[in-house]
Amino acid sequence: MNAIVVAPLARIAEMAVRHGAREMISLMAKEQAFHRPAVIQAHRHLLLNMNDITFKGTGNLIAPGETHVRQLIDFSRHWDQGAPLLIHCWMGVSRSPAAALIAALCLVPDQSEEALAHRLREASPFATPNMRIIEIGDAILGRNGRLTDAVRAIGRGADADGNAPFVLTLGAPQDR
Repeated sequence: MNAIVVAPLARIAEMAVRHGAREMISLMAKEQAFHRPAVIQAHRHLLLNMNDITFKGTGNLIAPGETHVRQLIDFSRHWDQGAPLLIHCWMGVSRSPAAALIAALCLVPDQSEEALAHRLREASPFATPNMRIIEIGDAILGRNGRLTDAVRAIGRGADADGNAPFVLTLGAPQDR
């Protein structure tokens, strides 16, 4: 089964090349400019402009919303899985781990939310998934609060410097 590579912005080119990623999801604030790695074709790149906040946006801040999460799910479902999917945000700690969990659940819906959250924690002691993204994804995917509860159960990650990419395996279907 394939995997999702989660990285901070500073390491996307390196991670794309190292893991052979051909598709990428970027969760970045609208004003943050960056260059898509050359190995990722423009039509296989999804840019979701949002800030890393858990409340409704005010002023110039854009809160993650249902439209963002639906686009994330749609893009993930069309990922060819012939190579890892690269998901990144500014530090690779909050928005991108949340997106990785949602992508993994939409691709392997019969897996346990608890097992998935534990795989995330094993892969990254630093990940602290954005709870707004998690709650929206939980609702859209019909997880009935189980994903939200599983992420809360693993708790906040350790303090991070934004330089710790990781790989999240998709998982296998499991009986509930």
